[in-house]
Amino acid sequence: MRLVFGLVLVLGLGLAGFAVYMAKNYIQGYQAQLALERSQREPAIETVDVYVAERSLAYGETLLKADVRLTAFPKNSLPEGVYKTYEELFPEGEDEPRTVLRTMEKNEAVLAVKVTNPGEDAGLTSQLSRGMRAFAIKVDVSSGVSGFLRPGDYVDVYWTGKIGGEGVRTEGNSTGDVTKLIDTGIKLIAVDQISGGERTQASIARTVTVAVRPQQVAALAQAQATGRLALSLVGAMDDTIAEVIEVDQRSLLGITEDIVAEKAPEKEVCSVRTRRGAELVVSMIPCTN
Repeated sequence: MRLVFGLVLVLGLGLAGFAVYMAKNYIQGYQAQLALERSQREPAIETVDVYVAERSLAYGETLLKADVRLTAFPKNSLPEGVYKTYEELFPEGEDEPRTVLRTMEKNEAVLAVKVTNPGEDAGLTSQLSRGMRAFAIKVDVSSGVSGFLRPGDYVDVYWTGKIGGEGVRTEGNSTGDVTKLIDTGIKLIAVDQISGGERTQASIARTVTVAVRPQQVAALAQAQATGRLALSLVGAMDDTIAEVIEVDQRSLLGITEDIVAEKAPEKEVCSVRTRRGAELVVSMIPCTN
């Protein structure tokens, strides 16, 4: 009887251990599946409603309520200058709408830099910041970078002309025909009559309009009247400062100017020769001319 009881006890303990083992494996499998599901679940992203374009908008179009709509945008990725409410975008209602300054595609966020202030036109005055003036520069295929200039680009301006007058030299000791960098990092706000950056192909422009300070206007006007201006396109990510550049024919060809030292005038000597018999006597006397 005791033997039977012992066998039953051992069998019961074995079954209990096996049940615990199976339960442990089941729980571990469930936890693994739960962790996998949680890792694949999309993280919760906080969003903010902002106005986006309902359709493609071109430069110069009037922005109306029907052209925009609210859509959820990730809060951590909001660009600067978005509009979150109708009152921000249309503070005066559609009586004084905004005008599109830059092309916007459908579902693109409406930003402050892409539209004018309420009631303003998309003219050049809207692109001039405080203290800046618009100035037109004549260009051709060579001076205008082969037609690849667009509004919003930055250029350096070079002047080529002749330094007149004998003995007249520049600060760089140049004379005659000279090419000199006169201004750097000037922003283009219009090419010909296009100011919205809508140029998709290269075309030869006749004029470009730049935004400069009044002092720069005077300098560019003088340079344009006395010589020829050429533009050099600055790279979009280039933040270097150009050094002073001045080249004339001598420096271009490597011609050096030899300086000949003038000889000091020789002191004039006057003498009188007197013969005394067979002897010739030379006497020094003051020179009188």
